[in-house]
Amino acid sequence: MEMRYLADQIRYQRMNTSEIRETFLVENLFKAGKLSLLYTEADRAIVGSAVPGSKELSLSGAKELAAEYFAQRREIGIINIGSAGQVIVDGNAYPMQNRDGLYIGRGAKKVTFSSKSGNDPAAFYILSYPAHTAYPNMQVTKADAIKVDLGSAEAANKRTIYKYILPEKMKTCQLVMGITELEDGSIWNTMAAHTHERRTEIYMYFDMKKEDVVFHFMGKPDETRHLAVRNRQAVLSPSWSIHAGAGTGSYTFIWAMGGENQAFDDMDFIDMDDIQ
Repeated sequence: MEMRYLADQIRYQRMNTSEIRETFLVENLFKAGKLSLLYTEADRAIVGSAVPGSKELSLSGAKELAAEYFAQRREIGIINIGSAGQVIVDGNAYPMQNRDGLYIGRGAKKVTFSSKSGNDPAAFYILSYPAHTAYPNMQVTKADAIKVDLGSAEAANKRTIYKYILPEKMKTCQLVMGITELEDGSIWNTMAAHTHERRTEIYMYFDMKKEDVVFHFMGKPDETRHLAVRNRQAVLSPSWSIHAGAGTGSYTFIWAMGGENQAFDDMDFIDMDDIQ
């Protein structure tokens, strides 16, 4: 498990491009046949992926968790962005098609991932936060998610939000998770920008062509930076940072949040005149 410590809002202002990428960008996800995990001290989030081939992959405890098993004191959110697969939680099997989601509550002792075809694998995106109690596991398909249409073609930000894991759907300790899809011809997400003083957010961009790039804007409203993000890469967004993006082509992203408040619309919007 990789450890990552984020810069604060003062130190990041003096960082060069490489330092910002090394701190906030997660580039090593979705490796064939591997389970990859990154632990950040920001709300003690863990972001990861599992791409099982012919053999299943298992979540396990680690020194960083000081736990006998991964979910001993944690809850987990999973969304499959690959082909058909399966997640088995303590003997209970959850078939997972593309865009299917799964919430796993605290206390699950054995979590394994497998693909229906090793030659056409599933690609499980994993988010985890500490949990204070145990809530039931729950599977959510894309059709089950709460659907919200936002934006307009004129503003180049016409998009659909699919809310998978949040209080309106199920009980969780702090995890909130979903997918945003942009329509063809729209490039902007989440502009005007906002911050979340009460929680962190992690973005994972996917369904991008090899030649396309998303420019993810971050930082203090009066001291912004950007990250050039490729397909299946994630950005760690601390509570003090704005988070918005524009792509050179179509893209989709998974958003996930953890912290003090689970209300989806708990955002502190930034006036466009204040962004520099």
